Amino acid sequence: MPFVVDLAAGTVEREDRSAETGHFGGSILGLRLLAERTPARLAPYDPRALLYVAAGILGGAPGPGLAKTVFLAKSPLTGVAGEAHALGPFAAGLRAAGATALAITGRARRLSYLLIEGGEVTCHDAEDLRGLGTAATTDALRARHGAGAHVAAIGPAGENLVRYASVVTDHAYPAARYGLGAVFGAKNLKAVVCVGDAPVSVADPDALAGLTAYYRDALAANPLAALQHGEPGFAGWAGDVPDPGYLAVRNFSVTGESGLAVPEPGAFGVRVVATRGGCPGCPNDCLKTYGPPASPVRGSGGLGQEAFPSLGWNLGIDDLDAVLDANALCNDLGLDQVSLGGTLAFAMECAARGLLPGGPAFGDAAALPGLIRDVATRGGAFGDLLAEGSARAARLIGQEALPYVMAVKGAEVPCFDPRVQPGLGLGYAAAPNGPRYDALEHDLDFDPALGLPYCFPEAARVGVAPETAGVLDAERGRRTARLLRLWSALDALNICVFASTPTRPLTLDHLASLVRAVAGVEFTVGDLLDAGRRRLDLMRAYAIREEGGPDELPARFHDEPVAAGRHAGAVLPRASFAEARTAFYEELGWH
Repeated sequence: MPFVVDLAAGTVEREDRSAETGHFGGSILGLRLLAERTPARLAPYDPRALLYVAAGILGGAPGPGLAKTVFLAKSPLTGVAGEAHALGPFAAGLRAAGATALAITGRARRLSYLLIEGGEVTCHDAEDLRGLGTAATTDALRARHGAGAHVAAIGPAGENLVRYASVVTDHAYPAARYGLGAVFGAKNLKAVVCVGDAPVSVADPDALAGLTAYYRDALAANPLAALQHGEPGFAGWAGDVPDPGYLAVRNFSVTGESGLAVPEPGAFGVRVVATRGGCPGCPNDCLKTYGPPASPVRGSGGLGQEAFPSLGWNLGIDDLDAVLDANALCNDLGLDQVSLGGTLAFAMECAARGLLPGGPAFGDAAALPGLIRDVATRGGAFGDLLAEGSARAARLIGQEALPYVMAVKGAEVPCFDPRVQPGLGLGYAAAPNGPRYDALEHDLDFDPALGLPYCFPEAARVGVAPETAGVLDAERGRRTARLLRLWSALDALNICVFASTPTRPLTLDHLASLVRAVAGVEFTVGDLLDAGRRRLDLMRAYAIREEGGPDELPARFHDEPVAAGRHAGAVLPRASFAEARTAFYEELGWH
């Protein structure tokens, strides 16, 4: 039962959707509301645009993989449905305040914030918070409403309608992708504040406790879960240098030896802010916060797996303090690290090729903080241009800049190179909400020689057999569709992909058991996969309605093979890619 908030009219109503089946209170319901309540081709910043925030029936429950909140709106970056997920404690805070979902329309007359307390929603003035970063905003609202308040806030980037502005929850946990912070800003909404200690209703507490105990016991034996749980964690790139072609280097232009280093594992120790307790109820502790000791915003340094490659190697930078400071600054100012990194890398390549005189340079770590602030404030020589994202910036620079845009549907692609993992590339291109690295599992995990054999039996249950990572054919298209459908189900239910099948401890059966334990409803593995299909179908229908961009990758991935190393020669032939994409559509029943 979402709260429906009209910021312009100042009204709050409850809408009972409990008679509907199959939406689980999460993104499926949000997509239905988006289609029902907004006309086609409505501008993302129009006051009538809808913004949806939800924990759903599972988010915030005290169990493994359930600390997840969905933020959903029409993306100002892609023009289709933008869905971002914040991990961390906010989902539990939303539930404790007496809400599972908000559907927000209208534009407030003044900068405002919503307060959820005791199952009621009220709107309050936030003009005194204008211009503040997310950390200062969170601190100010906690001083006002109690230290235990949970806060989802935007920074200057959202206020200034940067097209890839993020929403940041509780200092360090962003809903980063697709510019949802700019939708907050367009609505004059600075934050959502949750106050309360209402217990989360759980149908079978003993069953949920048993699943949590199983997960805790399984951590050490699961390589990826153990890596996440340990330090520096899976987001702390450390140790061996990745193979050439595996990650984005200098705007995906360098696929030979890069000359760049990764930190030593011990380098993160002196930069620790917090390594435990990020997601209440989940034993894995994979979300960790790091920052340089001298950084004034180091507490905002929640480190996602994409931050180091996006703000480091993709910009020709390997200075750990520079990258960690940039990551924390992005969270404080409210910027998506992936789109910012992709846009800055685009600008750096344009400058190197003489298309952007005076533009930023690869490897200039000292200039990075200033560039980030310029983008967030739309100031400086290039801030306003780069705040539009690489695709729009290229159109303003000129036709010659278009080949250096590494984006799909207007959103910058993640830092894992699809030439080495064509299933990922197909997912970037064909996922109806735009490119996202955590939309499906990596091809290399299912490679017979390089992969993770322990996950093969679970993968087989959804029709995914081991296959050499570089193979691109019709079967690759079908396998990618099946994986996308599985991880779409996790998103639909607000279950964390970093806790779940096929590579993490929660198997398909455990996932079904989680739903039964929390919600008290009959639920099978078939129901799980059906939820994934339903979410994808709704997203695709919305993308067609909104005339979203083509399901295509940048030409560089088709034309420039990996130059060296074990993946040398890897490239995505256009004919093979088209064949795989057709099979992908057929597997999902899309015509």
